[in-house]
Amino acid sequence: MPPLKLEVFELALEKQPSAVMVETSAVEDARLEGYEEGYGAGWEDATAAAQEETNRLGADLANNLQRLGFTFQEARTHLLRAVRPVVVQLATHLLPALAKEVLAPVVLDTITPLLDEAGDAPLRVILHPSSRPAVERLLTSASGLPLVIVEEPTLAAGQVYLQLGQSELRVDVDSAVKEILGAVHDFFEFAEKESEIG
Repeated sequence: MPPLKLEVFELALEKQPSAVMVETSAVEDARLEGYEEGYGAGWEDATAAAQEETNRLGADLANNLQRLGFTFQEARTHLLRAVRPVVVQLATHLLPALAKEVLAPVVLDTITPLLDEAGDAPLRVILHPSSRPAVERLLTSASGLPLVIVEEPTLAAGQVYLQLGQSELRVDVDSAVKEILGAVHDFFEFAEKESEIG
């Protein structure tokens, strides 16, 4: 029998793997490119979604703060309106009575630093007749100085002029009361205008 002749496929096999490798490399490149495109698109979507969420949260926060600000302003306005009559009433009625009570101690506190320098000089006190009993009683018992008291009906009940040697002092609790009442009134007026603006 004639010997068997076999075909050699070597050349054909050599060409095929390189074609397969080229094809595999192209598929891998395409797959990698698709992956990167998908990754980039996903990243952009995630960034856009995060930015959108941040913007929404910022807007919600601004709205809540604005509502909270209005709520605080409304509460403050209501509170001031409710408290105003009470504070004004207290200041109007309590302060003058308190001023009358503290006039004599304030006069004594005013002249106390001058007592050492006064020696035996008389203390001249010019005051409203209604203030005399309380001031005279306290100064006589506390200062030990000879007093010359002059009643002056044109002075307010809370005004006293003191003359001791070369020093002359003025005590005016009535003016202090008026300033406090004015400050209370101004405070509420300012708060009301601020509430209207705000």
